[in-house]
Amino acid sequence: MLIKVIDPGIQTMFFSAIFLGMLLLSIRINKTSDFFSKETTNQLKGVAIFTVIFAHIGYFLSADTRFLYPFSVAGGVGVNIFLFLSGFGLTVSQISNSLPIFSFYKKRLLRLFFPLWIVISALFLLDFLILHRTYPTNEIIASYIGFFPGSDVFINIDSPLWYITIILFYYFVFPLTFIKRFPLLSPILVLLASLFILNMSLPVNEDTLKLYKLHTLAFPAGILFGLFYQKIKINFNKYIKFGIIIISFLVFLYTSINSGIGEDPKIEQSISLLTTLSLMIFFSLIKFNFKLLSIFGILSYEIYLIHWPILSRFNLFSSLPPLLMVSLNLLLLSALGYGLQKLKR
Repeated sequence: MLIKVIDPGIQTMFFSAIFLGMLLLSIRINKTSDFFSKETTNQLKGVAIFTVIFAHIGYFLSADTRFLYPFSVAGGVGVNIFLFLSGFGLTVSQISNSLPIFSFYKKRLLRLFFPLWIVISALFLLDFLILHRTYPTNEIIASYIGFFPGSDVFINIDSPLWYITIILFYYFVFPLTFIKRFPLLSPILVLLASLFILNMSLPVNEDTLKLYKLHTLAFPAGILFGLFYQKIKINFNKYIKFGIIIISFLVFLYTSINSGIGEDPKIEQSISLLTTLSLMIFFSLIKFNFKLLSIFGILSYEIYLIHWPILSRFNLFSSLPPLLMVSLNLLLLSALGYGLQKLKR
């Protein structure tokens, strides 16, 4: 059910004050000077999960798309950040501690599947008991193996899980293409494998296929960055560094709003990657850490799995003013994400 928003501009203004205030209160001095540190990647994951949540609320849950604008415009950028960081993280890990293919699958896939199995089991049960809603057997089986061919926000069990299918594909292909003696082959082979698969007749709906095609470059780009990032040296003086930070932030703002959505997919994907790059530069160079972003970044995978069902079907705060609904749901999602992460351990 769509949420009615009276005075979306005012609601967004007050939410902005709360959200930005919490961000500012959570600032801490960055304790490491390492380029693209763990703190940086956690903050980027935090940005990514917020952009995804705000996009889903603003464009699919709110009856008025002006609510949460412009926070809601960068959902695709959030997906690209997740894919980029996945490619980056897997590459750095394989370079420092190369795992045989079977060991790689055992370690990595279990981390993806275990929280997924918990979430979809709970959703199937809750939908049946509370909403008296059932699903075809083939959809249930497909969900447990991570295949989500649909992305309809109101029909499918959890529409954002289309992302799980694409990330599982990359996790499957990556160790097959990563040759330590010839590492530069990996991003090329992964990209070629993606394009080859996407040009086949896939058993997915058209909207989901479009989403796949909009995000073909981010993971290979993350691999490429992972191969070279340790060789990058940042020796700018403070004025040049400050200028780059300001420019990267302005580029992020401009390309987020002027995102090319609805234009040629190549243009849209290019703009989205430019937005992603500007964020990478910004968070790599700043000397402080937004703790709020880091917390949500650490919990981002778990929150991604649960956020849409909580917001759309089991929204405990739907009767409250929208700005309170969003704020309280963010708290709830962080608590549930933390609990799910503890179960995973």
